[in-house]
Amino acid sequence: MANRTYDLLGQVQAAHQFDHDSLFRYASVHVPGFPSPAASTFTVKQFGHGQSNPTFLLEVGNGGSVKRYVLRKKPPGKLLQSAHAVDREYQVLRALGEHTEVPVPKVFCWCMDASVIGTDFYIMEFLEGRIFMDPKLPGLAPERREAIYRETAKVLAALHSVDMDAIGLGKYGRRDNYCKRQVERWTKQYIASTGDSRYPSNPKMLELARWLQQHIPSEDSSGEGIVHGDFRIDNIVFHPIEDRVIGILDWELSTLGNQMTDVAYSCLAYIVDINHENKQVGKGFELTRIPEGIPSQAEYLAEYCSASGKPWPAAVWKFYISLAMFRGAAILAGIYSRWLMGNASGGERAQNAGKQANDLVDSAWAYIARKSVLPNHPPPDPVARDYMKQFGGGNESGRFVPSLKVLKLRNKLIKFMEDHIYPMENEFYKLAQSSSRWTVHPEEESLKELAKKEGLWNLWIPFDSAERAKKLLFDESSRMVSNGEHDQFLGAGLSNLEYGYLCEIMGRSVWAPQVFNCGAPDTGNMEVLLRYGNKEQLLEWLVPLLQGKIRSGFAMTEPQVASSDATNIECSIKREGDSYIINGRKWWTSGAMDPRCKVLIVMGKTDFTAANHKQQSMILVDIQTPGVHIKRSLMVFGFDDAPHGHAEVVFDNVRVPARNILLGEGRGFEIAQGRLGPGRLHHCMRLIGASERGMQMMVQRALSRKAFGKLIAEHGSFRSDVARCRIELEKTRLLVFEAADQLDRLGNKKARGTIAMAKVAAPNMALMVLDTAMQVHGAAGVSSDTVLAHLWATSRTLRIADGPDEVHLGTIAKLELRRAKL
Repeated sequence: MANRTYDLLGQVQAAHQFDHDSLFRYASVHVPGFPSPAASTFTVKQFGHGQSNPTFLLEVGNGGSVKRYVLRKKPPGKLLQSAHAVDREYQVLRALGEHTEVPVPKVFCWCMDASVIGTDFYIMEFLEGRIFMDPKLPGLAPERREAIYRETAKVLAALHSVDMDAIGLGKYGRRDNYCKRQVERWTKQYIASTGDSRYPSNPKMLELARWLQQHIPSEDSSGEGIVHGDFRIDNIVFHPIEDRVIGILDWELSTLGNQMTDVAYSCLAYIVDINHENKQVGKGFELTRIPEGIPSQAEYLAEYCSASGKPWPAAVWKFYISLAMFRGAAILAGIYSRWLMGNASGGERAQNAGKQANDLVDSAWAYIARKSVLPNHPPPDPVARDYMKQFGGGNESGRFVPSLKVLKLRNKLIKFMEDHIYPMENEFYKLAQSSSRWTVHPEEESLKELAKKEGLWNLWIPFDSAERAKKLLFDESSRMVSNGEHDQFLGAGLSNLEYGYLCEIMGRSVWAPQVFNCGAPDTGNMEVLLRYGNKEQLLEWLVPLLQGKIRSGFAMTEPQVASSDATNIECSIKREGDSYIINGRKWWTSGAMDPRCKVLIVMGKTDFTAANHKQQSMILVDIQTPGVHIKRSLMVFGFDDAPHGHAEVVFDNVRVPARNILLGEGRGFEIAQGRLGPGRLHHCMRLIGASERGMQMMVQRALSRKAFGKLIAEHGSFRSDVARCRIELEKTRLLVFEAADQLDRLGNKKARGTIAMAKVAAPNMALMVLDTAMQVHGAAGVSSDTVLAHLWATSRTLRIADGPDEVHLGTIAKLELRRAKL
């Protein structure tokens, strides 16, 4: 089982005592929010884990509340040159904490005034979480062991992906010849540690140093990036209950250089068992038995290589593992040397370090002698392995089985939502309910850039539309670059069915779609441009929309007529020379309130005398054009959906260039019918996700709240309700998938009946599920304290905004009657 960080504490060792009052006075001045000494209690305890820089918990009590901090300092006494550089720890923690999403504790201050406590030190936040001292993870279920190791590999990959120059660490160390310098450094420190007659040098260690010098990989001559230097599972703090990392500790050995050394060091548990309580080093669990759930070393490496983009290291793996054991032996020798001098922070446990150092040297030579240490090629990555387990080895041919490509994207999307979207929802809502609600939260733009880097951008774009755009935009005469940038902006080449698996995940939060550039009405408008725009229109409006630099609105509905029948619209688009003059009033123009909205697609009539379905046209209107007046924001069940918004817009003699007409006069109905397919099916997909979130919240609430003497989950009425909800949700999901599949195979026209069914079924199902979830939550369900009310309001709106149920039912009935006549 894991140790809670608080459980690793003990009394301050005699060799590490310092002036608590002096520290208290210093911290109260230099640490923001640190209570003053006047009316506070102050206690200091020492962490027993770790053998290097002494680490302490500072507890400050003030009025019944307790604040906790961590202090890390140099050991007392004579130290080896360049060792215990706590100033470098502070530097790297501050840079990573302020400029990246790598999980590290926040640092508050750095002190090099020896008069305070006798040595340099820094103060950082205390992380309440779990530390796994035993890499075999005893006491955990197999699936959680696997999750812990996967997370460890991904966090290391995230650290290794940091741009050191961008965060101010470009001069944090030499980048080239890292392994060569490591061998030289640890050889010197080993010799210095073993100079005492009580602990003589081991000749095999010095011979190992010579072997390493002769086998340094050629890749070492060029630098890579940030190296932690001591990355292993017991230097990582995991969330108290979730299997995710909240902090990487012990940065004393961090620098710049060859990052594969970190990976190898994190793999040592597979090869050797270094337990500080034992007197000798044992065999690692890959040589004995891998605990159930823990991936093999090759699988762990494959996870890391997949996440970091690093090549498979089979050809050089002996060197990196041997270097890790060599360095470990040198560190253990230093610990034992300090124990002999009486200043090792690990106490009596350090007395075993000398024997363990020699055992590691023997283990390194045994490893070098092995014939093979890694397969020539990486095994299937964990997602592929799960896929093969779930779908019969990957040979399953069911219609609605997601491809491995989609499953990988789906897993990335779920993690993005958990790591970035859900934690920010309250912040987005706070801004949306403030006096500044018509501004964009700066974090939204940051998340959009992150989504691009993660390959989660514009996933909605159908591959056929993307192909048309490539032909128009990326020829030699185009002013847009084609160095691979277009591959990112034109999506992942998914079908409508494939996108359905992803769109559903985005639907779990009203804020998510726009972060991935997959939100309405932008997707529908981009789809119109992709399918029907000419090259000039695409360059002027589609490109910035694809890049997420601007947003858009769709102006069709009018307050004075029943706009569900598009033949009723009265907005006029009149040709005058090289321009069109637009006059009319529109409302429910979603997106027009957004400060980033730059273009509207307006539907109006260019010829009131033509046949009913040839009167309408669509035209592009720059929202800054004189005569475009945003009259007011409209409320949806009390939500104004700021900063996106729904606007009433007046077009008063708005003059736009004739070249802005889409496809030509009288083609508006044709465009609208094309737009009604993929773009509006997305709403159904998102409603599946909204319903799944409602189900999740409903069940969690029922399992945690009691009413009338038992949990809500134990009441028969709830069980019936939740079962019916699940049945309706699964039925609707299959119908939506069927509609998407027909859209891909048969086209919009032949799929229109199934699409209409999905548009009726999805919002009605979502309303049922969300209403039940709100009922289970009681008063909280209708409040703004949960997302349920907003999800419900959005779902109810789509029974009108996505075309009234009655229109879709009419379509279904006509097709049914037509089949009967046949």
